[in-house]
Amino acid sequence: MIPAENLFSKYQLALNNCELFNDLSETQWIELLEDFHEEKWSKNSCIINHQKFLFHFYIITSGRIKMYNVDEFSEKEHTLFLLKKSDVFDLFCLFDGSKHRVYYECLDNINVLAIPMDKLREWLNKNPHQYQHFLSYAGKMMRALESNVSQLIFTNISTRLLKLLLENVNSKSKKLELINDLPNKEIANLIGSTRAVVNRHLQILKQSGSIDMARNQLEIRDISLLIKELEKQNRNNK
Repeated sequence: MIPAENLFSKYQLALNNCELFNDLSETQWIELLEDFHEEKWSKNSCIINHQKFLFHFYIITSGRIKMYNVDEFSEKEHTLFLLKKSDVFDLFCLFDGSKHRVYYECLDNINVLAIPMDKLREWLNKNPHQYQHFLSYAGKMMRALESNVSQLIFTNISTRLLKLLLENVNSKSKKLELINDLPNKEIANLIGSTRAVVNRHLQILKQSGSIDMARNQLEIRDISLLIKELEKQNRNNK
């Protein structure tokens, strides 16, 4: 077991950027980290044991994990959230103590910090003012899901893809992040489409000069062209 002080020193940046605990001092973090332990999960690991998330709560300290669901009849997959460094899960299990029937897959080699659910609930009972952060985070997730559902119902594939690309562009560097190296199948799962359809739309964007695709990397060449195309799609959808 790594001492709490060492965990904080090792993962300070990820912890300080975690919205759920964003006002904790170093002393408060170290006190909370006494109940955490470190886990490492390999790339492509699929975690389908719902019981695991019923009894532990996780903070991602490096890598990406997709949270997804699968239709039992068609086996069609849809990614609900793409979780990254400083994100947490599973908030639903923390709040209601019931199994959350979703699945997780590691898109990279993953490091997480894990705490038993009962320990986190005990800490929250001692620090009730922290519930505000948890409720705000839950509200943010619900709004994201609401937007996701609305897009699946009301917008076409091209619009969904454009929004996904623009939402993942770093505002400072103007570079595509988080999804830049994902296979087309994973991008399709994020917008409720298929690999073939996404590939076709990406080729159109490449031909227009707005993106580039090479060596399993997706890059933004001209963000203004993406914005113009999205505006055009929005006008057509009215």
